[in-house]
Amino acid sequence: MGKGPGLYSDIGKKARDLLYKDYQADHKFTVTTYTSNGVAITSTGIKKGELLLADVSTELKNNNITTNVKVDTKSNLFATVTVDEPAPGLKTIFSFIVPDQRSGKVELQYRHEYAGISTSIGLNANPLVNFSGVVGNNCVSVGTDLSFDTASGNFTKLNAGLNFTHSDLIASLTLNDKGDTLNAAYYHIVSPLTNTAVGAELTHSFSSNENTLTIGTQHALDPLTTVKARLNNYGRASALIQHEWRPKSLFSISGEVDTRAIEKSAKVGLALALKP
Repeated sequence: MGKGPGLYSDIGKKARDLLYKDYQADHKFTVTTYTSNGVAITSTGIKKGELLLADVSTELKNNNITTNVKVDTKSNLFATVTVDEPAPGLKTIFSFIVPDQRSGKVELQYRHEYAGISTSIGLNANPLVNFSGVVGNNCVSVGTDLSFDTASGNFTKLNAGLNFTHSDLIASLTLNDKGDTLNAAYYHIVSPLTNTAVGAELTHSFSSNENTLTIGTQHALDPLTTVKARLNNYGRASALIQHEWRPKSLFSISGEVDTRAIEKSAKVGLALALKP
C-alpha cells in the first residue's frame, strides 16, 4: 500500500473493486499492440444487445509525459496529456473532447505523506471547478469532494468521507449527494496467499429511506484464475471467473440472475483482453 492517505477517490476503492470491477452484462473484446517506437494501440469493441460500439486509442510515453488519444464510433476524439511528477508528488492532467468545446479541463494532483489533493477547472468562460482533499496517514484519513458551477453559482457536489485502514481490513464511510446518501463499505483480506477477500457495501438514502446492501467475495483458484461472487438484498446474484491464459491477456465470463424472478433469463457477459 502506498505511503500517505492517497486521494479522495481512493476512499472505499478496495471494496468497490471487489464488488463491481470486471462484472458486466455485455460482450467486450480488447486488443493491444505496440509499434516499434513504443506507441501502444488499443482497439475495443463492445456489443450491448443489438448495439455495437467500438473505439481505437493510442498511448505514447516519453519520459514523464503520457499522451493518450482515443476515437470512438461517434467520431468523438478524446485526448489526455499527463505529466507525472514535474515536481515531487505532483501530477498534471490536461484533457479535452472534440467537438465538445466546453470539455477542456486541467487537473492537478498532489500526494504527500499526510495529505492528498486533487483540483480541476474547466477551460471555458464559465468553468466547473472541482476540489477534493484528504488528510491523514496510512491508517486514518478524512476528506471532502466539492464541485462548484460558476455559471449557476451553485455547488453541484458536496461529499465527505472517512477511511480506516488496518493490516488486513479497510473500512470507509462517505456522505454523498449533498448529504442525502450515506455509504458504508468494508473490505477484509482473509488469505493473502490465495487472494481471498470479502467485502460489503451498505447504502442508505435519506430522501427515499431505502437501503441497499451488497456483499461479495473473491478467491484465487490458482495463480492465474480468480473467481468472484456477490449478492444484494434485492436478490440479484452475480458470479465471475477470470483467467490469465497468457501474461497480461485475460478472459472473463460473468453472469447475473434475479433470484426473485428465476424464470427470467440470466445476463451473461464476456470479456477478452489480448496484450503482447
